[in-house]
Amino acid sequence: MEQALESYLKKLGISYRMHTHKAVFTVEESTRLRGEIPGMHTKSLFLEDEKGNFYLVCMDAFKRLDIRALRKRLNAGKLQFASPDKLKSELNLTPGSVSIFGMINARNTKLIIDRDLWDAGMVAFHPNINTETLEITHDGLKSFCDSLGSSKEIIEL
Repeated sequence: MEQALESYLKKLGISYRMHTHKAVFTVEESTRLRGEIPGMHTKSLFLEDEKGNFYLVCMDAFKRLDIRALRKRLNAGKLQFASPDKLKSELNLTPGSVSIFGMINARNTKLIIDRDLWDAGMVAFHPNINTETLEITHDGLKSFCDSLGSSKEIIEL
């Protein structure tokens, strides 16, 4: 885990359990770890609209995102995946390691959290690196999100 993220979580008093594993780049690859890591497995999608607005969408790893419905809900322009360069510039992340924890670096990203994820008792995210997974409680997730300077919205996806 990055030192900056570890310090951030420690400062907030957020406890977690870390799992180290081989690098995973897709939900399909992470499914093999499902039995070893409890809690809701998640995916995080870094999107941008045609106006240059960024959105980090966090949801159950096995749920399919209806991008058109999300676009309408956000009253946004056409949504698409942001480029690796924009991902690096905005969240200091690389493809395959996108996570809610990248929001500690966000300057202009709105956080969108699926209601099912928000209501889960335990969730699992990469800690900005795809060779580890952190499981945290709902209270830990809430504390993390409340600490961010970025806006967040919890919606049904």
